[in-house]
Amino acid sequence: MQKLLEILPPFVSKAIQNKGLDLSILEEIRMRAGQPIELIYKNHSILTEEICSFTLLQSVLSVMSQHSVYRLEEELKQGYMTICGGHRIGLAGKVLIENGAVKRIRDISSINIRIAREKIGCAVQLQAYLYQNGWKNTVFIGPPACGKTTLLRDLTRIISTGVPEQKIFPMKVGLVDERSEIAGCVSGVPQYRLGPRVDVLDACPKAEGIMMLIRSMSPHVIVVDELGGTADAQAVRHAVYAGVKLMVSAHGYTYTDFLSRPFIKELTELGAFERFIELSSRKGPGTIEQIFNQTGQKIR
Repeated sequence: MQKLLEILPPFVSKAIQNKGLDLSILEEIRMRAGQPIELIYKNHSILTEEICSFTLLQSVLSVMSQHSVYRLEEELKQGYMTICGGHRIGLAGKVLIENGAVKRIRDISSINIRIAREKIGCAVQLQAYLYQNGWKNTVFIGPPACGKTTLLRDLTRIISTGVPEQKIFPMKVGLVDERSEIAGCVSGVPQYRLGPRVDVLDACPKAEGIMMLIRSMSPHVIVVDELGGTADAQAVRHAVYAGVKLMVSAHGYTYTDFLSRPFIKELTELGAFERFIELSSRKGPGTIEQIFNQTGQKIR
């Protein structure tokens, strides 16, 4: 967090210090051209007195990209980049379209800095449900910002490291990190502690990444964030047939909502998933509402 503050405008760091704000619960820093900088916490936000200029935005962006915005062109097409510490930088501005696809974003007018934090041990509470003579194919279901990615990250660490005292042996993990959120890679190097047996495909489309890992890295478990449409479902089906275990997340407000999607229905009929974890932010990110088994029986 300290390194992040060092690249922000001095008045932002000063505002944080002067107001005696708790950095440990700061979630986002939003910078918009012509507007005050917004510091966002769980239940409230604070505006600085100073106005953020367009020139200041470009300066901050230059520092965050190590003075080479163009080397991050592929990430910028997606509207984000990841910096040291795993912090995710969302961007908005003038979008250039070429052949019907986003070519890049220029004239950046908004920057959203999402503060990255590890929560080592947050997935330990799930071990008894997800490991029974082996890891169960599991999907984490929940709306945005409910802790899906954080739990997947810690679960990746546990699987990779193992739990010797409980006779849970370490396994090789293949991680397809399409949006660079789980590992938070910078120049291919994970910024989070994932354990010693994890191979990461950073910024790689999920369907292609799953197939690549199966062909080349022989993982015991594959971890994927934000399962999407038909192509992802086909890759998941292939992984199940190949005997690879899966830990994935997907958007959905409830277990029932998740099952209503056509491509998911096909996977559940196949028996692809053995555990369904329904999450919310009711008591803070990572709140476990319900856990269902393969047959739809509630086990928590």
